[in-house]
Amino acid sequence: MGSIARLRELLTHVVRPVRDDTRRQLAQSWAALPPALRTPHQMLGRQGNGCGATIGAMPRCDFACRGCYLGEEANRIPAASVEEIKAQMRLLRPVLGHAGNLQLTDGEVTLRPESELIELLRYARELELVPMLMTHGDTFRRRPGLLERLMTEGGLTEVSIHVDTTQRGRKGARWRDAAAERDLNPLRDEFAELARAAKRATGLPLRCATTMTVTRENLPGVADVLRWLVQNADVFHLISFQPIAQVGRTEDGFGGGVTADALWEEVARALGNGTSAGAARVARGAKWLGHSACNRFVHGIVSRRDSGAVSFHPIRESGDVMDEAVVDGFLSRFGGITFRVGTRADTMAKLAGVMVTAPAFVARHLIPYVAHWARRLDDGAPWRAAWDVSRGATRLHGLAIVSHHFMSRDELESPLGQERVAQCVFHVPIDGALVSMCEVNALGRREQLYARLARGGATAETDASAGAATAVTVGA
Repeated sequence: MGSIARLRELLTHVVRPVRDDTRRQLAQSWAALPPALRTPHQMLGRQGNGCGATIGAMPRCDFACRGCYLGEEANRIPAASVEEIKAQMRLLRPVLGHAGNLQLTDGEVTLRPESELIELLRYARELELVPMLMTHGDTFRRRPGLLERLMTEGGLTEVSIHVDTTQRGRKGARWRDAAAERDLNPLRDEFAELARAAKRATGLPLRCATTMTVTRENLPGVADVLRWLVQNADVFHLISFQPIAQVGRTEDGFGGGVTADALWEEVARALGNGTSAGAARVARGAKWLGHSACNRFVHGIVSRRDSGAVSFHPIRESGDVMDEAVVDGFLSRFGGITFRVGTRADTMAKLAGVMVTAPAFVARHLIPYVAHWARRLDDGAPWRAAWDVSRGATRLHGLAIVSHHFMSRDELESPLGQERVAQCVFHVPIDGALVSMCEVNALGRREQLYARLARGGATAETDASAGAATAVTVGA
């Protein structure tokens, strides 16, 4: 891009920090919600449009976990071609929008040839999607340098590493025999150091997430994982807890048994430092994406002091007048703004755009909001807290705690299940249409696609996306 064109792009960020097409898509997502879900807790249509995932990218997996949504035949299924996966991305792009969340997943995708992974990552970027590579992480341990190459050659900026005691196949007897989640924290340490080393070696950004399958057996370990996470929030910015559903090749009787409320009681207890007041603050920070029974989350800030003290603070607590005025006011004006794509100059231009396009809002709230957070970090000495942040003695890191509640077939076919499917925000391209991930998991849609792959036939997405691709105006 020439210097004049680049300058125009930066000026556009200043004039319109949120793209026009992003605003239109958010408005459509909000309008599609039933009135009961249009609350201040709802983020669909206010900040994002949901998530999409590939399927068939690599059905095979070299693990044999106790809870697995793949079918028994998965390891015998050939991967879909690069062009078929690209076609899926084109189908997802109009729904996910600019900087939309794309999970590159299905089995263990790092078993694909490295050159193909790089090609798929680059293509997602060309479509202005943000691909997150979903993996168990052991391939990075076995193949040093792979993560760095995916970053430098593929433009990878987001990776999610699944670690929990339900996994089977991890390299190292110490991890295979782990009985409790805290026993795996040294392995999590290894992944954190691997990510930090990759960032140092490449000089590039990398946002790491982790996922944990939650069962009746390891539910008490949620607190141990969260305590580890807040200590490593400089590199791990998100965790997705996923209570196991009875689908795929999950062990009989292993699925179910962990409700959303039970999980979030553990989350609140851990992040609230064991106090009832702290747990209540976390609970007041809860938000939804789509149906409240499907996706819950808390966005927060981890404060780490040089003294070693660590604390978690939700960004928006219901009932907090300042939080509601600033966060809700910001979303109404700048919902959809993203800093996950582009350079530091793009980020600075968008921040300048916030101040230029809403000067009264910024002037009215900036100093009071900073003071509000200073009191939150240290109510006894707020100005000392602000000073410590400014000089680096206290470091702040964003952290999102998310739970995804997938359904078994029985749950899906219930009235509530049908209501949830109608509001699904996690889609997979099947037969040229976007299908709820729960339907893919529980109603045999994955197996039908795998059967076509086994016969050597192209998936329906390849043909259907030819028309859909014409509707995608990249850079609009």
